[in-house]
Amino acid sequence: MRKTIITVLFIITAGLQWLGAQKQPYLPGEKITYQIKYGIIGSGVAALEIKEGMYNGEKIWHAVATGQTTGFADALYKVRDAYESYIDPATDLPVFSIRNIQEGKYHKYNEVSFDHRSRSDSTILFSDLTGNHSGPKGLLDIISCFYWFRKYYLAGDQELVPGETYKMMTWFADELYPIILRYKGKETIKIKGSGIECYRFHPVTEVGRVFKTEEDMAMWFTTDENFLPVKFRFDIFVGSFHVDMTSYEGLRAPINFIE
Repeated sequence: MRKTIITVLFIITAGLQWLGAQKQPYLPGEKITYQIKYGIIGSGVAALEIKEGMYNGEKIWHAVATGQTTGFADALYKVRDAYESYIDPATDLPVFSIRNIQEGKYHKYNEVSFDHRSRSDSTILFSDLTGNHSGPKGLLDIISCFYWFRKYYLAGDQELVPGETYKMMTWFADELYPIILRYKGKETIKIKGSGIECYRFHPVTEVGRVFKTEEDMAMWFTTDENFLPVKFRFDIFVGSFHVDMTSYEGLRAPINFIE
């Protein structure tokens, strides 16, 4: 009888773990590369990758986003930007982040540690540039929020409603920075000649210095089980940036291309 109960519990637990895995839209090994286009001469490449790693003796998922100029744009104004997020796979929250910016003569390097355990009502942070800070519970960084959004909003059970906004609080450039995405609806876009059905979102932007309207930024995530970020667009006063996926590897599920 005891063995039967244990067997049943094992089957139930395994089933719950399998169901939980079905909700996981990404896994270590996923890598997406993009081409950046700006006007006639502006060009660059970017990549978003997540892999297994270690931090303070504990297993983590290490997410890295990089971007750099290429060609003539690189000769005019060299950009080498990298953002890193060390994510606890048990909570999907960041434990450490790195911001390494090299844009022309401007350089900025910043490390931030996140303590989500010491306090039940807040997140404790330490920046190597500005010291100790505290923020709301469940605070994300600028890279982990993309993965959080895919798992808890896109792969979640709630229905996306056009016009509604979805908010995440992040720590960026040593201050609290809310990411607010407004859902526009489904849209089929072309990537390398093939159609992909996507969810379209507009980050709510501050109109004025850089953006003319609140919809001058847009991003597209696939509607398949990956909820992959495949396209970004930035319309600013001096022109438009287009960031399009060029290749991918290590996806959890196939992309649903439309012929």
